[in-house]
Amino acid sequence: MITSEEIKSRLWDGANELRGSMDASRYKDYMLGLMFYKFLSDKTLSAFKTMTTRDEITQSELIANYYNGMAERGPQLESMLQRTLGYYVLPEHLYQTWIADINKGNFEVQKVIDSLNHFERSIANSKDADDFKNLFSNSTLDLTDTALGSNLHERSKNIKALILLFADLDMVALQKGDVLGDAYEYLIGKFAMEAGKKAGEFYTPRQVSEVMAQIAAKTPNIRSIYDPTVGSGSLLLTVKKHLTKQAQQSLTYYGQEKNTATYNLVRMNLLLHEVKPNKMTIRNGDTLAHDWPEDPERPSEGVQFDAVVMNPPYSVKNWNRAGLKVSDPRFEIAGVLPPDSKGDFAFLLHGLFHLGQSGTMAIVLPHGILFRGAAEGEIRKRLLEKNYIDTVIGLPSNLFTNTGIPVVVLVLKKNRQLSDPVLIIDASNTFIKVGKQNVLQEKDIAKIVDTYVSRQEQTGYSHLATRQEIIANEYNLNIPRYIDAIDDDIAHDVEGHLLGGIPQHNIEQLAVIRATTPDLLQSALVPVRPHYFTLKEEISELSTKILNDERIRQQSAQLAQQTQAYIDSYWSQIIAINDPEQIHPLMEAMLNDIKSLLASFNHLDIYDGYQIIAEIWQNALLHDAEIIAATDFYTAGRNRVPNMVNKGSGAKKRSEQDGFISSLIPSELIASELYADELTNIDNNKQRIQTLESELADLVEAAKVEDSPEYDALYESLKKNDDDEPLDTFDNKKLKDELKNTAKEAETYPLLKKVDKLISQKSTLSKQVKADERALKEAVQERILSLTDQEIDTLMYKKWFGNTIALLSELIEKPIKAELKTLQMLNERYQDTLTSIDKEIEQLEAELQAMMQELVVTQ
Repeated sequence: MITSEEIKSRLWDGANELRGSMDASRYKDYMLGLMFYKFLSDKTLSAFKTMTTRDEITQSELIANYYNGMAERGPQLESMLQRTLGYYVLPEHLYQTWIADINKGNFEVQKVIDSLNHFERSIANSKDADDFKNLFSNSTLDLTDTALGSNLHERSKNIKALILLFADLDMVALQKGDVLGDAYEYLIGKFAMEAGKKAGEFYTPRQVSEVMAQIAAKTPNIRSIYDPTVGSGSLLLTVKKHLTKQAQQSLTYYGQEKNTATYNLVRMNLLLHEVKPNKMTIRNGDTLAHDWPEDPERPSEGVQFDAVVMNPPYSVKNWNRAGLKVSDPRFEIAGVLPPDSKGDFAFLLHGLFHLGQSGTMAIVLPHGILFRGAAEGEIRKRLLEKNYIDTVIGLPSNLFTNTGIPVVVLVLKKNRQLSDPVLIIDASNTFIKVGKQNVLQEKDIAKIVDTYVSRQEQTGYSHLATRQEIIANEYNLNIPRYIDAIDDDIAHDVEGHLLGGIPQHNIEQLAVIRATTPDLLQSALVPVRPHYFTLKEEISELSTKILNDERIRQQSAQLAQQTQAYIDSYWSQIIAINDPEQIHPLMEAMLNDIKSLLASFNHLDIYDGYQIIAEIWQNALLHDAEIIAATDFYTAGRNRVPNMVNKGSGAKKRSEQDGFISSLIPSELIASELYADELTNIDNNKQRIQTLESELADLVEAAKVEDSPEYDALYESLKKNDDDEPLDTFDNKKLKDELKNTAKEAETYPLLKKVDKLISQKSTLSKQVKADERALKEAVQERILSLTDQEIDTLMYKKWFGNTIALLSELIEKPIKAELKTLQMLNERYQDTLTSIDKEIEQLEAELQAMMQELVVTQ
């Protein structure tokens, strides 16, 4: 069983190894194109098998039967496959035939070219022809390109290596549960990150897609979705992922893409994600130059969709080369054309034109569309007067590979009441740094979407802007006009600095401590004058009192108890997974439930808890759930697979087996839980080795000090460099020679003997550790096969949820600790008054004068 994470890792490692110096944005077309052709071949064979036999047969037997079937009843079989799949691949053009040719040593690149060309001809007259037309055209998959190799031999070698990368992957099996589609999306994303700015035109970062798609998916009764700048199709597919299975079955997908290679990419991507050809309409064209899709019967209305999502190219210059007028139905609502120097509002108006009356549109654009004036200001005013702008979401800068500017997601709707306020969300400061990019965490995405749904105001984060406010701001939507950034800096109090004491208004801001343990706080404060206090005990003492207070401990215990019940409930569901399609719904339910659980506790951040559970899924559960779904929990726990490791580098890089590991349980966990005594013994010996190494290091340093006993005895035994300078270790051979040639009664003999003994002890212990580690490794490998159900339960619980209760319980203490830290800062800030500082200055001046008088000037 190979999981999606293992596929992703293997394919990306293979891509990096095989592409050499070829640009990532170009190599992706070859890799993803051939991966898709393998999918078409596997689907053809799978469909043929379903039509002809229910027996279990090998792949070689299936291919032989397919050859025979085509020879005996070709036209009939072709017609059946065409009706079932909308396409077919002939036996001589199967991906498996290429592999057979490679294995026989008679592979030719021309055979691949012929296969790709024949596929396009074979579907030319079918009703699904448009979905496959020019998928493998030279503009996308030019196998004669010298970038693949300077001559035919080199190109053949590189293409063979790429073909073999997918040789053992069953694309039909991997399509279940979207494993194949996820791997394809992953590769698109990795190529985009590698290609940098060149990738911006076709790829929307996953976290931005998630924000837009989850919002769009909240629209009731979605039956159609449209992306006018569809790129790789990630936005369409992310919306699909957040819909119910029933909604997915009736969903139709529309998209347009200007770049031909990317247009081919999106069609492949949708097909790999089990979008049927009759459910998708993707067009290669310029969205702004000519309106599409059109309804001939209603030319002034355009085709309407339940959801519109888009990530258009930012601030496109000279977008109106087609000479469009304001009379174009798409722009009539605005009353003016967007400026030719910036196409942002042109894309927005196009999407809005195609938005259904009860639909939702989400578009990501540069921050400037919120406040730029002239024609853009007029358009924004008109949209706000119509009340089409529902939500403004400010995102961090540097989210995209092709630009570092901050962006916003605008949500638009046509069915809003004129009195409905505009929700403004400032999520520009919620991110983490991953390499050069800023990234939204799962908790950040969840908070944005939850705020969108609840439409609740939160200081420093969200605000409902009324029509009156927007008019007062002259239709400028710049987020800082509506949301003040939270200033974590606490203003200084002049009286506090002059006379000392923590101001009362600062103490009143310690909301969590005052709500949970007000008496402890009050008893720790002493008034120094009205409205000013000082602490009568150390912060460390107060912290201990508050954090160990029964009220806090009770809350932590209550949260721990509820968390345990929550884990127990989902444990039984996780280990019972038997279908890959159960995985994502179960994950979503588990994430939603943790928010509900934490919401019943005051003061803690539910999204911090959400992130804890999200990371459990990302780091372990998604991978493990796939394995459990393919077999069953206890069988998977006792299943042993080869542990493959990479060795060597460059031309000598190879993969070799290094024993066995469990499909589910890390060997380190088995060792720590079931072989604790053996591990302790190994660790003790390692500690002893470190002690011996420390003693030897001390003797080496002492031996470098001239005129010392160690120097006289040991200097000649030190290793030397080419310049005869001593290094930081002993030369064992020299040491033995010195010991042999030194009389036992000599003064230097005991030190030589001591070093020899230390080295001997270290060597013996090192050999023992290696032997013990080898024995433990073998024991763990054998134990995998005989683990009991109870042992598997214990080990997997520790792997998945070992520290979950502790991490969630810490959320109770987190805001309290933050306020205690603030209290400590305030206490230190106002401890030194102006009077005390003046006294200290006077004292220091007096001391200085006294010292100066004692100075004697000599000639």
